Amino acid sequence: MDKWLAFLVLPVLVGIAAWAQNPAAAGEIRLTILYDNYGGGEGLQADWGFSCLVQGAEKTILFDTGTKPDILRGNVERLGVDLTRVDMIVISHLHGDHTGGLEWVLSKKKDIAVVLPAMASDGFMAKVRQWGGQPLRVREPMEICPRVFSTGELPADFDSSFTEQSLVFQTTKGLLVLTGCSHPGIANIVRRAPAVAPGKPRVVLGGFHLMRKSDKEVRAIIQELQGMGVERCGASHCTGDRAIELFRESFAERFLNLGVGAVLAFPW
Repeated sequence: MDKWLAFLVLPVLVGIAAWAQNPAAAGEIRLTILYDNYGGGEGLQADWGFSCLVQGAEKTILFDTGTKPDILRGNVERLGVDLTRVDMIVISHLHGDHTGGLEWVLSKKKDIAVVLPAMASDGFMAKVRQWGGQPLRVREPMEICPRVFSTGELPADFDSSFTEQSLVFQTTKGLLVLTGCSHPGIANIVRRAPAVAPGKPRVVLGGFHLMRKSDKEVRAIIQELQGMGVERCGASHCTGDRAIELFRESFAERFLNLGVGAVLAFPW
């Protein structure tokens, strides 16, 4: 049996809300997509941006906060997610489609850490404090809670002064990498993962920012990821429609569909 076959991908159905808000079952790490520019069925709304709730680790983590607070709020309510259970917020990078809902989230749960790339300005840090959060700048790779790591800042390919962080989860089956937009390059991020946490990268999820890449370039990136050990992939948000098609073709049944409301669980 495929060692990753234990993962679950649950469609959004009427009645799933209560399930989605409960803590992850023992021995699994669960990701719920709250904001994405795909999906949006059953009363949910898709929009350009990204946000993912992570349950099952020692701390419940909200990774990014989407673009528009009202859309995030509607999706959160529809999914029955209780944001008062969030212990920590991690912001991948400081673009509005990842930070737009932060003030609203902090209105639901104050006095929690907001982990930001070190490039965050003093002004942005002050806003986070004003909204009720406790901002923390991260420059180097660090373990933010047991078996959950920030890659630390990586420079964007379009501007070395602009940085982004991703999350790496050390599971019993290998490393799971969660990205926001992958401005530093998805292959560079995955390459960093084993230097951050022992293990091989097995699953990669999030936005890969390949919209302007040719088919040849995308296929080369896919081959590079597979060469590093990646077995399952969920490309969404800013990856680009054509690039997503190529990832789906290459990974076949091992491709993971994201989109608003997708719920994925992996052995932890």
